[in-house]
Amino acid sequence: MREAQLPLTPKQIEIADAALRIIGDRGIAALTTATLTQELGVSSGAPFRHFASREEILEAAAQRVAEMVADTYPDVSLPPLERLRALFIARVKTVGKRAGVARFIFSEQFALALPPAAVERMLDLVRITRAFVLQALKEGMESGEIRNDLPPKALLPIVLGSLQHLVFLSALPSGLGKAPKATEVFGSLTCLLAPIPERSR
Repeated sequence: MREAQLPLTPKQIEIADAALRIIGDRGIAALTTATLTQELGVSSGAPFRHFASREEILEAAAQRVAEMVADTYPDVSLPPLERLRALFIARVKTVGKRAGVARFIFSEQFALALPPAAVERMLDLVRITRAFVLQALKEGMESGEIRNDLPPKALLPIVLGSLQHLVFLSALPSGLGKAPKATEVFGSLTCLLAPIPERSR
């Protein structure tokens, strides 16, 4: 896992967020000096008084994505299912409403286009989310909240897949259809995770 980076300045945050908006609307190839300065309403050299290169801007955008995602993790003291439900709701609210953030996390093409430091930061997000969900599943099984007839790692792809697909749908343009509510999807998932009565096994 990468070491923590220095906090971004307010102006760097403004530039990184503008880059995310462009990426979300038009893709990473559209992130040019011209589109960035137009989005910011500044002169062509202004962003590069705060960043040395386009690569540094992309690394800052990745850092912003990491910070936004970090804010979606609920308190680990919550009961396991409540913890997972809170994660679903917060992740959809934060990531699903920002297409640029979703593209950073889910697009394989981005892994080819981003600087190595940004790619590693995105991989960190996957690892941390995976560990968070797996821990909640394990604790839920131990407490009897979640079925224990399957190993936690077998349930992990079901939970993560549901979360990722919901976030992906929520990030699509509204003209492509309305995404289901996080509470509805998690309600269905809860039925799948519920303990199996002894006589049904």
